[in-house]
Amino acid sequence: MTGLVLLGVLALTVGGCVCVVWAERGGPRWVRGVANVTHTAGELVRRAARQERRSAKRRSGESQGD
Repeated sequence: MTGLVLLGVLALTVGGCVCVVWAERGGPRWVRGVANVTHTAGELVRRAARQERRSAKRRSGESQGD
């Protein structure tokens, strides 16, 4: 079951990347919409990872200062 979920996520990711490339080359309107959603999702993931790194850095700094 987990494998199927991972395959689905992989398929969505690859499909989104294909739409981004296609939209850069002037694809149809729906492709540009999918590309925008893909860009937005990627930005949200980057922000979440950046916040996680910052909070982990603060936690490690607090424990070292004791």
